[in-house]
Amino acid sequence: MQISADSALVEALAREAAAAPSGRAGRTVHGGNGRVLGQTLVALRRGAALDENPNPAETTFLVIRGRVRLAADGEAQAGGPMELLAVPDTPEYDLEVLEDAVVLLTVARRST
Repeated sequence: MQISADSALVEALAREAAAAPSGRAGRTVHGGNGRVLGQTLVALRRGAALDENPNPAETTFLVIRGRVRLAADGEAQAGGPMELLAVPDTPEYDLEVLEDAVVLLTVARRST
């Protein structure tokens, strides 16, 4: 699967997020329940947030389009297109959307 800022899937998710009351839309692109690695493409409207998210293991956000701010463990980092933001090893994080964005959320869950 090829994911780019102007791919059909990114465009469709951006339209869904723009129309959604929550300002968010997402689609799993790899893995899922019961798998160690999960990747979800998430579109977010400016002003939307993913707040107080539990951090089950290693987590990253690859910004495909737009701008976001990741806050975790008392620190914040901003990211724009094609920047990778790694969530620190902390129990929770917040992702604030500074400009309409699409991110690839990758989570490597601890195996049981």
